Amino acid sequence: MGKDFDVTVVGASFAGLACARAAAERGLDVLVLESRRAPTIGLRTTGILVQEAIAHIDLPPDVLGKIEGVRLYAPSLEFVDLAAPGYAFYATDLPRVMHEQAADAVRSGVEIRWGTPFRSAIAEAERIAIPTNATTTRFLVGADGAQSRVARSFGLGTNRRFLTGLEYEFEGLEGVDAGFLHVFIDAESAPGYIGWVVPGPRVAQVGLASRHPGKVDLEGFLRRIEGLFDFSAARRIETRGGVIPVGGRVGRIVRDRVVLLGDAAGTVSPLTAGGIHRALELGPILGELIADCVALSAADFESRAERELRYPRYRAKRLLRLLADHQPSNAMVDRLFGFDLFRAFAQLVFFHQQGLFSRDAWRDLRRLFAGTPPQSNEKPSGQVSCGSKPSRSRAGAGSAR
Repeated sequence: MGKDFDVTVVGASFAGLACARAAAERGLDVLVLESRRAPTIGLRTTGILVQEAIAHIDLPPDVLGKIEGVRLYAPSLEFVDLAAPGYAFYATDLPRVMHEQAADAVRSGVEIRWGTPFRSAIAEAERIAIPTNATTTRFLVGADGAQSRVARSFGLGTNRRFLTGLEYEFEGLEGVDAGFLHVFIDAESAPGYIGWVVPGPRVAQVGLASRHPGKVDLEGFLRRIEGLFDFSAARRIETRGGVIPVGGRVGRIVRDRVVLLGDAAGTVSPLTAGGIHRALELGPILGELIADCVALSAADFESRAERELRYPRYRAKRLLRLLADHQPSNAMVDRLFGFDLFRAFAQLVFFHQQGLFSRDAWRDLRRLFAGTPPQSNEKPSGQVSCGSKPSRSRAGAGSAR
């Protein structure tokens, strides 16, 4: 015998679980379908949270590692340290975070069916039938990732531009300054994006992403950076990877009672490829909207969703993505690294909360470039300091495995 639900969410992601929990807390019968067999396996994100995301998620302190700066490396491996007072990034113990998010959703009344992929659905007059799961639902949420099957099934917008990412988790990686996200610009190893080393609360994450399609040579990247960190006792314990949408919001996000969320909707920054903050922010908004429509027996869900779901369109960042896709050569980047303007722009990319093309951003850019301190009633926008390539004897050497 099948079961009827008010809302079915496809994908037990940050976005999907946030939406499901909000709807269940409003008294709806909520089902989540997830192809992965458990919340802790098959993960495809780095799990790095920006400062703005912390307000939207409740986590135990021991799963978070606060990181207050970015160490940005040129292809030559010279580096510049960037920071902004009061701003931080948070590395996470990602399997534990996702376990906690799933457990919170279940405690709120959500039913999660692990190892249950979405294959198809049929829109009927009042409900949507999901034959392979013997269920029907009033609303269907596609939070099923960058290549959403829900989007394809219902003729919704699809992502068309991607990065391909690959990441290793290491136990025992030494010599990583825990005060920084270590970010590497390298047009040869990571065309169109970056490499990274993240000191986490449990493991260190080392990854690389580049324009899709294309081979991600993470082993070659490890060889490039092995003189900076001590891999001699490092043990690789996990590998994750996948595609990251960087084309901005997809064209059509809703049709009748089917709506896209998270990576499926393209709410990922085309420039930084970060999407968790928006997932945690927009997921509950969508859950509340669905609950309102159920309570009011509203027939205009599509128009309300288009009007009230203010998914960012990233117009400025889409332009900057074009520049990133045609980044200068390594030799040119090494030369640019010596200019204050380049470093000031990097400062804005990582830390400015008002948008790169906002009035505040351009004001701060001028002041950083000119070396002018902020006015007494303004919060400082950041500090920039420089460094040289660490020596092999300082950082330690070894082979990555």
